[in-house]
Amino acid sequence: MDFIQDNLLNLIIFFPTLVALIIFVLPEDEKNLIRRLAFVLSLVPIVLVLIMWFNYDRVAANIQFEVQAEWFPAIGASYHLGIDGISLAMFFLTVILTPLAILASFSIEEKVRMYMVLFLIMETAMLGLFASMDLMIFFVFWEFGLVPMYFLIKLWGGKDRDYASFKFFIYTMAGSLGLLLSIQVIGLSMGTFDIPTLMDSWVNMTSGTLAGTGLDVEVVKSIAYWAFFIAFAIKVPIWPFHTWLPDAHTQAPTAGSMILAGVLLKLGAYGFIRLVIPLFPQQANQTAVILAWLGAASIVLGGFAAFGQWDFKRLVAYSSINHMGFVVLGIAVMAFAYGRSFSGLGTSTDAIMATSGAVFQMVNHGLSAAGMFFLVGVIYDRAHTRDLKQFGGIWTIMPVFGTILIFTSMASLGLPGLNGFVSEFMIVRGSWNIFTVQLAISMVGLLMTGAYILKGIGETLHGPVKKEWIKLPDMTLREHLVIWPLMALMLSLGIWPQWILVFINDTITKLF
Repeated sequence: MDFIQDNLLNLIIFFPTLVALIIFVLPEDEKNLIRRLAFVLSLVPIVLVLIMWFNYDRVAANIQFEVQAEWFPAIGASYHLGIDGISLAMFFLTVILTPLAILASFSIEEKVRMYMVLFLIMETAMLGLFASMDLMIFFVFWEFGLVPMYFLIKLWGGKDRDYASFKFFIYTMAGSLGLLLSIQVIGLSMGTFDIPTLMDSWVNMTSGTLAGTGLDVEVVKSIAYWAFFIAFAIKVPIWPFHTWLPDAHTQAPTAGSMILAGVLLKLGAYGFIRLVIPLFPQQANQTAVILAWLGAASIVLGGFAAFGQWDFKRLVAYSSINHMGFVVLGIAVMAFAYGRSFSGLGTSTDAIMATSGAVFQMVNHGLSAAGMFFLVGVIYDRAHTRDLKQFGGIWTIMPVFGTILIFTSMASLGLPGLNGFVSEFMIVRGSWNIFTVQLAISMVGLLMTGAYILKGIGETLHGPVKKEWIKLPDMTLREHLVIWPLMALMLSLGIWPQWILVFINDTITKLF
C-alpha cells in the first residue's frame, strides 16, 4: 500500500508521456507499429486507475494518493498532487476516452508518429490538471494541454483548420492571461500557491490590505474572481464565450473532437468546482444568479443553434453547449449554497444533489458526445460529406450503424434508462427550489434537445434511399471496438449509476 500511495499518481499521469517518448524515437515509416504501440500502451493507465479506484477510501472521501515535493520554494510553489472522488471520476473518463480516440485514429496516414505523440502528451496534461493541488502546477497543466489540441486541429483538421485552430488558441489564451495574473497575485501575497492551504488563509481574509500590494482585499478578490470566472467560462464554454467551439469541433479530426468534447470542455467546469467557488465563496454566492442565467442561456440558445445546423458535426458541436449548460446550472446551485454555508447560513441537500449531478453530467456528456462525434466521423469517412440534406435512407444501407446511432443519440437526449437522464434529472431536481425561473426557461432548451436529435437521426437514417449511398459498407470491427465500450458505459450508468456516483457524492457531501 505504501508503494501505491507514493508512486501510483505520478505513474498514471506521466506514463503517457513516457510512451510518447518511446514512439517519438521510432521510424516515421513504421506507421502500423506506431498505431498499435500507442493503443496498447494507452490501455495501461486504465489498469492503474482501476487499482486507484479499488484502493480509494470512500469513508474518508478526502484528498488521497497525495504527492508533495519542493518545486519552486522561493515563491511558495510546490509539486503537490492528489485526488478525491471528483478527480477520480475525471481520471476514469480521461483514461477511457484516450485509447478509444487513438483507436479511432488508425485511419490517419500523415505524420502518424507526431499525431500519436501529441495525443499522449495531451493525456498527461489532462490527468495532471485533474490532480493538481497547487495553483502554479494547475496552470502549467492547463497551458500544457492547449498546445497539442492546437496542432491536432492545425495539422489534421478540415479545410478551414487554420482559422479554427487560431481561434481556439486565441480564445483560450485570452482567458489564461487573467488567470495567470490572478494566480500570481494570490500566491505571492499569501506566500503559497498550495490550494488546500489557501482554502484557509486566502478564503478567511475578508478585510484589510493584501500583503505586498497595498490593495484592498475585497477589491483584489473581486478582480481575481472574475478573471478565474472568464477563463473557465471560455473553456466550458458558457454562452456568450462559446463561438470558438463549433469551429474547433467542425475542423478537428474525429478523434480530436472526441477528446475536445469528452474531456477538454470539462476542464473549465472542473475549474469552477475545484477553484472558483471554494476560493471565492462570497463572490460566487453573490453572482450565482448570473451563472444560473448564463447556464439557462447556454441550454436554450445551444439547443436552438443545434437545431438550425445542417452540418451533422456542427449540430453535435452546438449540442455540447446545450448539454454543458446543465453542468453550469448545477454549478450555479453550488455557488449559491456554498457561499451560504461559508457565511454560516447552512447548506442545502438540494445543492449537494445538483453539484453531484453536475459532475456526473460531465462524465455522461463526455461519453455520449465522444460517441456522437465518432459516429459522425464513421459516416463522413464513407460519404465524404456531413450535409444532412445529402443523406437519407442510410439505415437501410447500414443497419448496424443506424441502430448504434439511435442508441447513442438517445443517451445524448437523456432517455430514461441511459446515462444522460440520471445526471440531468439530478441537476433539475437540485435546482428546482433555488433557481426555479431559470430552470423553467431551460426546459425550452430541453425541448429543443429532442428536436435536434430527431432532426439528426431523421435526416440521416430515414427517408428514401439515395442511389449514391447504396454501396456504403457498414461498420468495421475496429469501429465496433471504439463504440461498444462507450455504449456499455452509457447503459450501465443509466441502469446503475451508483458505481461511479457514490465517489462523486461522498466528496461533494464532505465539501459542503
